[in-house]
This record gives sequence, C-alpha cells and structure tokens, in this order.
Amino acid sequence: MMIKNFLHFNRGQKIGILIMLGLIVTSLLAGLMLPRFVQPKTATTDTSFLTEAAKFKESLVELERAKQNRYPDYDNFYKPYPKKTFEKEKYELFIFDPNSADSATLVRLGLKPYVAVNILRYRVKGGKFRKPEDFARVYGITPEKFEELKPFISFESNIAKVADENFSETENQEIKPEKKNLKNGIVIELNTADTAAMLQIAGIGPSTARGIARYRNLLGGYHSIEQLKEVYGMRPENFERIRSNFTIDDSQIKKINVNTASVDRLKKHPYIKTFQKAVAIYEYRRKKVKLSGIEDLKVLDELTGEDLSKLAPYLEFK
Repeated sequence: MMIKNFLHFNRGQKIGILIMLGLIVTSLLAGLMLPRFVQPKTATTDTSFLTEAAKFKESLVELERAKQNRYPDYDNFYKPYPKKTFEKEKYELFIFDPNSADSATLVRLGLKPYVAVNILRYRVKGGKFRKPEDFARVYGITPEKFEELKPFISFESNIAKVADENFSETENQEIKPEKKNLKNGIVIELNTADTAAMLQIAGIGPSTARGIARYRNLLGGYHSIEQLKEVYGMRPENFERIRSNFTIDDSQIKKINVNTASVDRLKKHPYIKTFQKAVAIYEYRRKKVKLSGIEDLKVLDELTGEDLSKLAPYLEFK
C-alpha cells in the first residue's frame, strides 16, 4: 500500500515526467544525428610565421653581404694591431768638409738638427774647423759620434794648409799640441768660462765640460776648486790634472735670498736638495718674519753643520 502511494502521481507530475523524458530522448537523438550534418574541420598548417621567419633570415644575410662589401676588413677590425717595430735611425757616412757642408748634408750624416744649427752658427760667426778635433768641440756631438765621423772628415786644401790670412803656418805648428799651451800657464776663470774654453784644457772632453757647466748652473757658481770633485763623472786623477788650470771669482756667484725664496727655489740647490730641508727653512722664516744670517738656521734639526758650511757662500739675507 505504501509503495502504491509512493508511485502515485497527480496530473501535473505526470506531465513533468513526460516532458523530462522527451528532453532526454531529444538529446540522445541530437548527439547521434549531429555528426552527420556538421563536418569536422581539417587541421591546417599556418605558414605565415614560417614565411616571416624566412624573410627575416634572408634580410640578415643581405645585411651581412652589404657590410662585407662596404667594410672588407670588418672581421679583422677588432683584432689587435701588431706591435710596431722601430728601426734604428738610418743615416749615411761619406766624406764631407765641416767648413762647407750645409744643414741637409750634416743631418744625412746622422747629426741632430740642433747640432747642424750649432755648426752653421759657429761658421757664421767666423769660426773655422782646422782639424778633426775642432769638430768634436761642437756642442751636441758625442764622443761616439765624433769617432764614427772622424775618418770621413776632409778639409779643402786651402783650409787644411792655411785657414785664413791671419793664420800662418808657424802659428799652426804652435797650437798643435794643446798641452804645450797648458805648460805655458793657461788658466781660465771657472765661473765665466764656456765649454769651448774648457775644452782647451787637456783632460777635459765635451761631456766633462758640459758636466762642469751644468753643475755650476745648479750651484749658482763655484766658490772653491774642490767643488769640481762633486761633478758627476769626475775622477780623482782627472781632477788633480786640471785643478791648476782654473781660478775662481766668487763675486760671480748667484746667491739665494733666504727671506724671499720659495720652497721650490730652495729645493733646487744641490746643498739643500730635499723637500724637507726646503720646507724647514721656509716655515722657520715665515714664523720669524725675517732671518738675519746663517746663524739663524742653526736651530733647524733638518740642517747639519756640514750643510750650513756648504750653503753659507750661496745664501744672503736681505
């Protein structure tokens, strides 16, 4: 009885069940019939992307080809350059007359342009080369260069025999051995002599003469012959050989005014040399306003008694 009551439907329920069954049947039939009326789409390959990729690749090839045509060495552009090799300066060796050779000829022989100018300037002032050794005295000609050129130096007959009317054969014979002049008592003033004058002394070559002049400029002048021992390259035996050929005029010394000199000016003097000593003098002067003499500098620990003794001839206190 209970089952019968459960399966009992009223009119509305029966209509709903029928409609539901109809929808189910319709859905099943639609699923079976739809494939007959709708054809599935066939898979197609989209070639547009491949076409664009091919065109891009082709453009890269064209760009590379154009680059190679415009810059043939492009691939080697960033390669490191090979190291440059500097060849030794080339020059010629040939017979020449130093009294008539022009500047181009002298440069061809391997002489520096400024040396050629020195030779021409010497000749313009009336100077003449009478023997190969005279040529060695030109400023800028090294001993090595002179020895290389010496076999090629040749003088015209009128120069070799008599340089000018005022130079007789007898006089020529007298000056051949320069040592003979020294025995006769040649003495030159050390603070005013140029390198040409120094070269007249036996034992002094171009490099020694330049060294003496250079150190004189650094000092401000020599106040003692003994200072020649301080010249770079001066050997003791050479000093003993030449010392008697010099005299000194200490009035030619260029002194440093301690009360006005800068640190840089003080530091350049060979007997001060160091920055510490120069600053010590400068600062002490600045604090004391004005120094009156070498005695004032004795309080400085940076300066020894030997320093002050050497500096005394080169300092003034104005």
